[in-house]
Amino acid sequence: MILWNSILVGFKQIWSYKFRSLLTMLGITLGVSSLIAMSAMVNGMENGMKEGLIASGGLDKVVINDQAVPAWQEHLAEMAPGRTMKDVDALKANGSLLKYISPQIAISSRYVTRGDNRSRASEITGVTDAALEIDQHKVEFGRWFTEMDNETAAPVCIIGSQIRDDLFGNPDIIGEEIIPLGETVRIGSQLFTIVGMFQHYESEVARTERLAQRALEAKLPKGPARAFTNAASMMVRSNDRSWGPRRGRGGGWAFDRKNSTVYIPLKTALVRFRMAENSLKLDDIDIQVDGFENLEPALQQARNILMITHNGIEDFTFNTQETQSETIEQAIQNTRMSGRLIATIALIVGGIGVMNIMLASISERIREIGLRKAMGATNAAVFIQIIIESLVLATLGGLLGLAASYGVVYVIDSVSTGNAPVIHADAMIVSMIFAMVIGLVAGLYPALKAANLDPIQALRYE
Repeated sequence: MILWNSILVGFKQIWSYKFRSLLTMLGITLGVSSLIAMSAMVNGMENGMKEGLIASGGLDKVVINDQAVPAWQEHLAEMAPGRTMKDVDALKANGSLLKYISPQIAISSRYVTRGDNRSRASEITGVTDAALEIDQHKVEFGRWFTEMDNETAAPVCIIGSQIRDDLFGNPDIIGEEIIPLGETVRIGSQLFTIVGMFQHYESEVARTERLAQRALEAKLPKGPARAFTNAASMMVRSNDRSWGPRRGRGGGWAFDRKNSTVYIPLKTALVRFRMAENSLKLDDIDIQVDGFENLEPALQQARNILMITHNGIEDFTFNTQETQSETIEQAIQNTRMSGRLIATIALIVGGIGVMNIMLASISERIREIGLRKAMGATNAAVFIQIIIESLVLATLGGLLGLAASYGVVYVIDSVSTGNAPVIHADAMIVSMIFAMVIGLVAGLYPALKAANLDPIQALRYE
């Protein structure tokens, strides 16, 4: 009962000085909202990066790259064979821990053209069937390359949805599905026939926003309002060069790259592009290990095989997605720590404001405190009363901060082209606890000062 009365007194004191209390709570409010908003931004960044990492092949994908020979083999540098189909055949024959091996030849030209339209591809690459599995591609329209396509070095290609949008038009803008199978495009100086198109890749966030946009457009009545909304959407999508409200949302770098991919048969790339350069070397050998738990033994197995095919010359290295994952985790941790530090400083500043108003409140209530002590109130009762008032002030500021954090996150989500921020309940709980602790600490000194007042001197105070 005493506790409840103390809380009621705390609310009455805040209500008596509404504007001053509001300004004091503002510091706590800003601290809590900034802590939650920063946590939401980091959560969104983490989700997007991990989603993008999975979309680009997952942790069990490994890329075999060229490297300069080690110092102790410099005299053999001119004999280094580089990556060739001999490596691929050996890995397929002896790599029991390797699930897929994908040789790749990159085309130097990055542009695909059709008439006056031009699209810059993220990659134009000669590949085999294994690329579908390793890079997690799915052909939605048309077909994959046949054995005949590869054997005859046929000028055929499979394109991503972004290439289609740039060369043939965006279905969301035109209002009908566009499937350019059988159409001819130019890669470099050579003509290629489109035989397939990959599905459109997008993050869960981008997909949700795109579907919400479509639902909104469908609900609008026909007329000027709907025409204006559709025109605005067309402008946004044209500028962003992608489906969805904003390009690059939710780890979009990986999805944008996949949507701008052009694949051609490996032998087509070799005969029509690489032989003109008098080179039979591969640009990439991507491998997928048979389970992430087998990564280390699989890499050792692959290394042993390549050391044989390379005549003992170590002119290759392995680039794993695990390294990227560790880099992502480190970046997330650094960002999270920086955000927490900034938010903590804001909360401490808010705590100083709480201490200031509590000291001012005690100065105005010295006679009241003296009267209470003269009527039998103990030092502990006065101490608890002031502490509770400080806690009430900080708690109200924290609750306002929780409400304000949704507005802050909404603004960040509206203006940002990065990953959508995600608010987690644990961040809200931690923020509230931190705000209450700040209120408790800020009220200690004023409470001690009030509890130690001499009642006689307090009653004589003017």
